[in-house]
Amino acid sequence: MTDNVALIEFKQGVRMLRDSHPQNALEHFRKAVDLEQHNPYYISFAGVSLARAERKWEPALKLCELALSMKRNEAQLYLNLAEVYTSAGRREEALITLDRALASLGPQARIQQARLKLGRRRSPALPFLDRQNFLNRYLGVLRHRILSWTHSSQSPLLHSS
Repeated sequence: MTDNVALIEFKQGVRMLRDSHPQNALEHFRKAVDLEQHNPYYISFAGVSLARAERKWEPALKLCELALSMKRNEAQLYLNLAEVYTSAGRREEALITLDRALASLGPQARIQQARLKLGRRRSPALPFLDRQNFLNRYLGVLRHRILSWTHSSQSPLLHSS
């Protein structure tokens, strides 16, 4: 009985999320999780709606990571985690998540599409070191800031006579 109610709440939450009502969706996902606490889909979508509705990145990430740890062979859970990382401004972690999904699950059209949407990663600043090395991470952030600064300062000059 509670399985049916939880599923109904989940479906309503998905509908609300799809219709751009994340706060309403969050209420339905929370009810579904309360009724079925070990369902990774309910937990993951609660994380996505929490991120969209309240911009509470860390709790949302924890929910999505918990769901993924419960069921590692489901593409949607990787996509949800990547979405929350992207929403939180953590593009690099989103890319790592999608790469991990491709490595674990093999070629999956939805994951490949999300990966392409995020764009291509720049090569590491120091290619002889691992991408996650603190020097590469620091230099990558610095490179990003410099490139952002140069792009914003390249506005056309106004000439006055």
